[in-house]
Amino acid sequence: MSSLIGKEEIDIELNAPADKFFDMICNTPNQVSDASADNIQKCDAVNGDFGNNGVVLHWNYFHDGEPRVAKEAMEDIDRKNYSLSFRVFEGDLMKEFKSFILKLQSIPKSNQGEAGSIARWTFEYEKLHEGVAFPNSLLDFAKQVSKDVDSHLIQGV
Repeated sequence: MSSLIGKEEIDIELNAPADKFFDMICNTPNQVSDASADNIQKCDAVNGDFGNNGVVLHWNYFHDGEPRVAKEAMEDIDRKNYSLSFRVFEGDLMKEFKSFILKLQSIPKSNQGEAGSIARWTFEYEKLHEGVAFPNSLLDFAKQVSKDVDSHLIQGV
C-alpha cells in the first residue's frame, strides 16, 4: 500500500543573489509572468497585498500542455532566511490532491560573497486517493520558472 502523503524536493542552481530571487517570488510574484511568459500568464493578489502573510494569489499558468489555474495563500514568510510557503486551496491541483503546499527557500551559495544561490522548492502533499501519481513534471516546471526568473534578474542586475 502506498502512502497518500508525500514530499518532493528540488534544488536549482541560480546565478542571481538569494535575496533578489526571494524578493521577486515573495514581493512581486505578479512580475514572474514577465520573466517566464511561456509558463506563467498572470498572478494577481485577490485578497491582501503581495509580500504579506495571508495574501491570496490567483495564478494562471501553463503546465503539461494545458492552461491551468491555482489559488493559494502565502504563509510563513521568513525574510531573514529567505523562505516562504504557498498553500494551494483551489484550482487544478485540488482535483487530485487533498492538500498541496509549495515551500521555497532561497539559499546564498556562500557567506563570503560568492555569486549565486540555490532555490530549494519542496512540495508537501496529500493525494485524494492511491490512484493519483505525483506529477513529476511539476518539479521540472518549478525548475524552468526558477531559471527564467534567474535569467530575468541577472539581466536586470
